Amino acid sequence: MRLTIKKCNNIETGEFDIVEGRLNIKYAINGTGKSTISKAIEAFVLDNQEKKRSLLPFKYYGDEEENLPELIGYDQLKKVSIFNEKYIEDYVYQKDELIKDSFEIFVKSSDYDKHIKEIEKLLGNINVTFQNHPELEELIRIFQQFIDGFGKAKSGYSASGAIGKGLGKGNKIDNIPKGLEVYEPYLKNNDNVKWIRWQLEGKHYLDMAEQCPYCSGSIKETKETILKVSEEYDAKAVEQLTKMLDVFKELLPYFSKETAVRINEITNNISGITSVQKNYLLEIKTQIDSFMQQLYGLKKMGFHSLKNAEKIADELKKYKIDLSYYSHLNSKLSNEKVELINKTLDEVLEKAGKLQGEVAQQKKLIKTTIEMYSTEINEFLHYAGYKYQVAIEEEENTADYHLVLRHIDGNDAVQTVNEHLSYGEKNAFALVLFMYSTLKDNPDLIVLDDPISSFDGNKKFAIINMLFMGKHSLKNRTVLLLTHEFNTVIDAIYNMPYNFNPTPKATFLTTKRGILKEKEITKADIKSFGEIAYTNITSDMDSLNKLVYLRRLLEIKNSTDLTWQLLSNIFHKREKPEYHFSDGTSPRLMTNEEIQEATNEIRRVYISDFDYDTEYRKTQNVTVLRELYQNSKSNYEKLQIYRIMFNENNSNSVIKKFVNETFHIENDYLFQLNPCEYDTVPQYIIDECDKDIQKMTQS
Repeated sequence: MRLTIKKCNNIETGEFDIVEGRLNIKYAINGTGKSTISKAIEAFVLDNQEKKRSLLPFKYYGDEEENLPELIGYDQLKKVSIFNEKYIEDYVYQKDELIKDSFEIFVKSSDYDKHIKEIEKLLGNINVTFQNHPELEELIRIFQQFIDGFGKAKSGYSASGAIGKGLGKGNKIDNIPKGLEVYEPYLKNNDNVKWIRWQLEGKHYLDMAEQCPYCSGSIKETKETILKVSEEYDAKAVEQLTKMLDVFKELLPYFSKETAVRINEITNNISGITSVQKNYLLEIKTQIDSFMQQLYGLKKMGFHSLKNAEKIADELKKYKIDLSYYSHLNSKLSNEKVELINKTLDEVLEKAGKLQGEVAQQKKLIKTTIEMYSTEINEFLHYAGYKYQVAIEEEENTADYHLVLRHIDGNDAVQTVNEHLSYGEKNAFALVLFMYSTLKDNPDLIVLDDPISSFDGNKKFAIINMLFMGKHSLKNRTVLLLTHEFNTVIDAIYNMPYNFNPTPKATFLTTKRGILKEKEITKADIKSFGEIAYTNITSDMDSLNKLVYLRRLLEIKNSTDLTWQLLSNIFHKREKPEYHFSDGTSPRLMTNEEIQEATNEIRRVYISDFDYDTEYRKTQNVTVLRELYQNSKSNYEKLQIYRIMFNENNSNSVIKKFVNETFHIENDYLFQLNPCEYDTVPQYIIDECDKDIQKMTQS
């Protein structure tokens, strides 16, 4: 699959390939546009217009219509999963679980769904009963409203609950206080609460004049009656009273005759609820709560409610309703509903044996699945050096499962993962969790945007092993790994390609003047610096460039003998070679014998026509050095010539530091790419060097 990218951030245009069904590593130095590639894939596959617009280079602002970002060749990609910092922020290290949707990722497999469907099928008669008799749902709702009306006091009855507030001082809607009969049409109206609020809010206008604020008529004789409304009525109390009267009205058909009579007495009382009546209501509440729980449990019956039952048949029988225990609810209508429910349960009980088998299989499946994932993740944590373990735990009173983290020295789940794990540890663990999430989602392309640069050695290997070599891993999937970390390439292409299946593909990305290019990296391209040095020393490059590689080759061998001393004098532009002591003692001039011995060594082993004076004169000739700089084929060689030209006189500390670090061998990998073939020096560094060269030319 070849993708073409245009006008996206620092990339003006370019192409890159993604081989399907394997790991594709794109290695590049920072600033090349790795994250731009990731963002472009996400924006175009998801067809997110806002993300597309955010890719537009600044130079095209104001002329967007003519210069839109483009990505060509992604048509076959319908779904993509991307690991980046945004994923870590949004999906992992949640408050109550390590990764969002733990249940969906680690438990809810196709086999899980298969068993759930079979269990639901066996319990189907119950569902059908509720579907065909919506009044059962309505009964549960009205039961709950009745129970809620008691409030939340520990005693079971709260004066501030709907019943206490609405009926506690008597029913003043059906029993209008003496003197307020004139307001009956308003008090018994469906909008009585609104009327009372309106009446109370307008009370302060009565003190402004002895006139009605609406008709301007005299209220001298009626003012006392008007004010009495606020003494007898409270809008909130009337609202709660009206609400509970409706609840009791709906419940009446389910009450026994005796209970219905008592309820009418309580709801129509004038003076308020007595302690005896309160206890009577609490007795009814207890029965309704029990009845409702049986109904609700029946309605919600499924694997979750049956999984802990030793015998399914015995568990089902618990839901059969015996109205002899519900004296307050023993009405004709209640009996009809109970008969309907119990008949349904009897039909399900006939299938109890098969249901028992399905539930047992589901429990075994969940146990096996949880143990498998927990073992895999905990082995990763162990070998990566984490002192943590995970557990997939069922949330109490739900059918949900959460992935939680525990320290090996503690028992409680770690609630603040972000505070306990280091930045690198969080990234490593998040990447593993992303892998499991991705396996569940099954996207067409998986993008890993610079995911493992912050890991140390053992974690890095553990994560690579987990991601691409394990039983549950991303092998055989199309993965794009964007990285500035070369060791990843070394491991995948050089050290252990046989552990990957299929073998990964690796390329080197460069972006110069906005043009993105890629070059394949094979095992043969990954060499030790010694191999690279010998290759370049025997090439046709200028002898001064060859000496750069030779000096560094001697450093690898920890050799600071006469040969290394002589070469160092060339790069420090000394006409008379000096011998520098490692203990800081003042240097001395090298003897003619020492110079000749070093020269002979270089000619015999490395460069046959080496001559110190010839190379020294080059370092003194600005024209020669400038030509060498301009004719160098790689940025790396340019940098070495630049260092010789400016030596310690560069005022730009950033460029100076970069040049010096590139010049010394201790900053190189054991294995690397030949800098003559792969431009690993950032272009912006060379651009700065070019400026200094240009200034020198002009002067």
